Amino acid sequence: MSRTPQIGSRTRTRAIMEKYGIHTKKSFGQNFLTDLNVLKRIVDAGEITKADNVIEIGPGIGALTEQLAQAAGEVLALEIDQDLIPVLNEVLKPYSNVKIINQDVLAANLPALIQDQFKDPTKPIKVVANLPYYITSPILMNLLKAPVKWDAICVMMQKEVAQRLAAQPGTKQYGALTLAIEYQMTATIAFNVSRHAFVPSPNVDSAIVVLKPRVEPLSVQPFDQQKLFDFIRGCFAHRRKSLWNNLQSVISKQADVKEKMRAILDQAGISPQIRPERLTLDQFIDLANLLHAAGLL
Repeated sequence: MSRTPQIGSRTRTRAIMEKYGIHTKKSFGQNFLTDLNVLKRIVDAGEITKADNVIEIGPGIGALTEQLAQAAGEVLALEIDQDLIPVLNEVLKPYSNVKIINQDVLAANLPALIQDQFKDPTKPIKVVANLPYYITSPILMNLLKAPVKWDAICVMMQKEVAQRLAAQPGTKQYGALTLAIEYQMTATIAFNVSRHAFVPSPNVDSAIVVLKPRVEPLSVQPFDQQKLFDFIRGCFAHRRKSLWNNLQSVISKQADVKEKMRAILDQAGISPQIRPERLTLDQFIDLANLLHAAGLL
């Protein structure tokens, strides 16, 4: 299998864009990565091997796809921009282990794609992607809601969002998104990427985040997963307010509700004046379960 040309070089990227008359589309959040060192580090961060099946989201003109093809067993690339499909088919022609399909990942039946598109769908399945900034969170939530056992999710996103995913309790970055990820995965920032590594250059820097399935099970199970995260989002609705003040808008209104709330917080060992960002996931689950049992949630 040929290892050249290296699509990710800045010179090669511009040559491909000129040859095919490609203009990046803001509507799809397109920024093409043009640093071969960064591309190789992404593959390394995802620990991609020939034993892996890889789904890539938004291959663009195939720079990361090429590196994945060299490292993985098979690569399935989902590209929403139909104008890029013939380009990808042409530039990735040397790689027989790559399939390109015109597909919006948010509308995709991921289990069916895995079953139908990979020769051996039982192999470890990983996601690698340079995510569009404007739909990073919806894509991540879609992946985590899918009935798929991901061995790893290695994705590039806006640095600020990456910090929120990997945040610790008590920090300003910690919030509902942090907890939604922590419920299923552990998040690690592998490395940062300068805005100057892209064509065109975005207005912010990026980071590579690696998500892996959590090893330790939750110490307590929520009464309802979706209602738990609705509750958590409500608790973070006004970050500068105390947990007590945020709870006023997320629990059902009843007679003597404040007395019940105080008793529940006391039972949970949580101060009413604490800020929501200081609670751990286990504490949120415990509190939600107690509120539900009392008929307040």
